Amino acid sequence: MADKDPVKEYGAAEVKRSRYAIAVVFCVHGAVTGSFATRVPWIQEHTSVSAGQLGLALAFPAIGASVAMPLAGWISHRLGARTALRVLLALWTMALTLPSLAPNVYVLCGALFTYGAAAGMSDVAMNALGVETENRLGRSIMSGLHGMWSTGALLGSAAGTVAAHLGSDARLHHLLAALVLTVLGLLACGGVLDLRSAPDQEAPPRFTLPPKSALLIGAVGFCAVFAEGASLDWSAVYLRDMLDTSAGVAAGSTTAFSLTMAIARFAGDGVVDRFGATATVRTGGVMATAGGLMVVLAPNPLVAMGGFGLMGLGIAVVVPLAFAAAGRSGPRPSQAIAGVATITYTSGLIAPSAIGTLAGATSLTVSFCLVTVLAAGLAVGANVLRAAGRGASGEVSRPDAAAAGPRP
Repeated sequence: MADKDPVKEYGAAEVKRSRYAIAVVFCVHGAVTGSFATRVPWIQEHTSVSAGQLGLALAFPAIGASVAMPLAGWISHRLGARTALRVLLALWTMALTLPSLAPNVYVLCGALFTYGAAAGMSDVAMNALGVETENRLGRSIMSGLHGMWSTGALLGSAAGTVAAHLGSDARLHHLLAALVLTVLGLLACGGVLDLRSAPDQEAPPRFTLPPKSALLIGAVGFCAVFAEGASLDWSAVYLRDMLDTSAGVAAGSTTAFSLTMAIARFAGDGVVDRFGATATVRTGGVMATAGGLMVVLAPNPLVAMGGFGLMGLGIAVVVPLAFAAAGRSGPRPSQAIAGVATITYTSGLIAPSAIGTLAGATSLTVSFCLVTVLAAGLAVGANVLRAAGRGASGEVSRPDAAAAGPRP
């Protein structure tokens, strides 16, 4: 079994079904995040925490994810990819109920740590299966899968907004959402590829540092996620404080950024298949750098909004391609993906506070000069994502020969 080519293990119909099933999984995963985000004000009021305490508590999901993500590869090895995804996705969807049950800030931190751990492990498992499905299809799908995650987040946010507008108790809202999403997730998991490790393949360690192959790939992802986090959290503030715009116009910059990212992710697979991962990311880096320069040099709000939108277009496909490249960088895709995910989660955690700290010492313009420099790093480091798309020969990359056996 270990000598079989994993690309030929499944028929075309099974692989196609897996593509749609894993897309639903990504959508369900995003819907949990959207459902939680809209009820944070309710949770703050219910737990009677200050803004500072809430900010501290909201760091715990990223901490939990970073700690637990390396476990995903070990769980997939033990249970098989399909069963592992079922278990981890169900843990994630049901973890949605925990934060709203917290009576105080201490329990809230613990609940958010658990919530983040479940998020991170299921994130690694679904991205690893996405990469394996992409390998068998022979064309890029990772950008579109992350577009489905964004769609799920929007749907979850929309439902949460309605629930908040109706004044519903977040405990009831999150319980109902968790039940619905758990059922949808379990049904979708039935269609993904049931990949299993070769009998003689050694189990990955439960906890390990990111492999060397993931570090450079993770560095590119770090630049993209830093620019994303900075733009999402600070674009409206930038327009309000630096360009003296109204709150409504300022909020429009965040909408423009999010919209261009979503559009680019759905269009990204076709672009990657046509031009390859390296050229796509290099061009995206140039676009994001140009967008950053438009922001810091903007003479009026319209130019700045255009800059944020261009930045969103430029960085949108980088993280999906980073996960795809990590999954092809060695014999243990889950371990490499966990390493890249840890680095990108860390970037998302520190970006908003780093921008604020630098702005406090200098100005927001200087802060976005840093974002622009990191965006330029995408163009410089694009070559490390070559494995995520077409190689120099124009053929779609396949797993290394060393990884020819069934993999988690």
